[in-house]
Amino acid sequence: MSDSPILLWFRNDLRLRDNDALSEAVRTGRPLIPCFIWSPEDEEDWRPGEASNAWLHHSLGCLAESLAERGLRLILRQGPAEAELGRLIAETGATAVFWNRRYEPAIIARDSTIKQSLGESGLEARSWNSSLLIEPTSLLNKSGRPFQVFTPFWKACLKRGFASPTSLPGGTLRGPNTQPASLNLERLELLPSLDWGKTVVSGWKIGETAARNRLRSFARQASRDYQRDRDIPSVDGTSALSPHLHFGEIGPREIAAAIRAAAPDSRGAQVYLSEIGWREFAHSLLFHFPHTTTEPLKADFERFPWEPDETLLRRWQRGETGYPIVDAGMRQLWQTGWMHNRVRMIVASFLVKHLLQPWQRGAEWFWDTLFDADLASNTLGWQWTAGCGADAAPYFRVFNPTTQGEKFDPVGNYVRRWVPELKAMPDKFIHQPWAAPGDLRRASADYPAPLVDHKQARARALLAYDRMRL
Repeated sequence: MSDSPILLWFRNDLRLRDNDALSEAVRTGRPLIPCFIWSPEDEEDWRPGEASNAWLHHSLGCLAESLAERGLRLILRQGPAEAELGRLIAETGATAVFWNRRYEPAIIARDSTIKQSLGESGLEARSWNSSLLIEPTSLLNKSGRPFQVFTPFWKACLKRGFASPTSLPGGTLRGPNTQPASLNLERLELLPSLDWGKTVVSGWKIGETAARNRLRSFARQASRDYQRDRDIPSVDGTSALSPHLHFGEIGPREIAAAIRAAAPDSRGAQVYLSEIGWREFAHSLLFHFPHTTTEPLKADFERFPWEPDETLLRRWQRGETGYPIVDAGMRQLWQTGWMHNRVRMIVASFLVKHLLQPWQRGAEWFWDTLFDADLASNTLGWQWTAGCGADAAPYFRVFNPTTQGEKFDPVGNYVRRWVPELKAMPDKFIHQPWAAPGDLRRASADYPAPLVDHKQARARALLAYDRMRL
């Protein structure tokens, strides 16, 4: 058996448990060289945003500590991945590179080139799926085409079943006799220079241990409260695992196994697992329709008469639309790098339908400010809202931000937390402060008037939709 090292190439799989590439590398008995290569240029048009970079900095630190506890050193490099892998191979004498697959279009193309190049050089290049329950290549409808409706897609996933999480032997792992050079984490310059970048992570616990603790806590409540609480943004009713999933600090197989073990027959557990299913659906769509990151899946929407306006876009980004539930969501996003899922739908609908701003502008803002800026889910979510994607909401479904607020934040706890100008506003007017008596309006004078009237904006959006279809 060869005793040459294996390069274990970490990407968006920053964990030790349920990591197929790591488990398979350990089984060989060969020395392991874990490495992470910071190569944003390889992402082409979708380089990681500021929020993602800030999370990544801390997640890499946690991974390095976990590996050190098992006797391995995480090697950090910066530059195009193919070139840096070549340098590491030359420096270490490694004859194999193992990694877990990613499914973004630019990364698929890059990894295919790397795998071919390594093979032509006589090196072993192997990859596994550790980030999805089911690979996008393996599930098609009865016509042999990609699913474009969620319900039959998810039924097919459930029928096929999911693999169990993979295990990793305990104890010290074997590293090389001589370590290659590594950059210090700070050299990657992942933390934004703005104070925002330093504070936005302060409310989160990052890393594999934090992810597993969060899952353990959530699994206990999923069967009891999830179906009831998941739409209420003022309570801790969701898993908040999406950033951990995005960076691979935890995988979907471990999540599915934990939820099923905690509540195998619970309706709440089934509803939550279907949310994991939407993530799978998003990755399937992106794999089969890679153009949809910037272009509508439904070609008719290429003719939609958007009305781009930088001022309106900026007011939305800053949470200054005059609609409290919208502004609360946008401010939560800016201050925490995350937004409640129900509110994501509300703010997205407001941008594309009330303000007629292109959905791509919203996708770009979420990409830069969300910790869980997953290209597949981000694309699906914005195309769903705009009505131009797979299984999309009908275009005539225009969320009324006032009634949405009244339904899901009935006493205004969420709004008051993120929009302090309205703290003193009575419940009756918390979602329509413009309707409050004069003295109450004057007490919240710092809060802006609505950018648009809901009824007029809805009528304008439907007219634009009709014009598109002519």
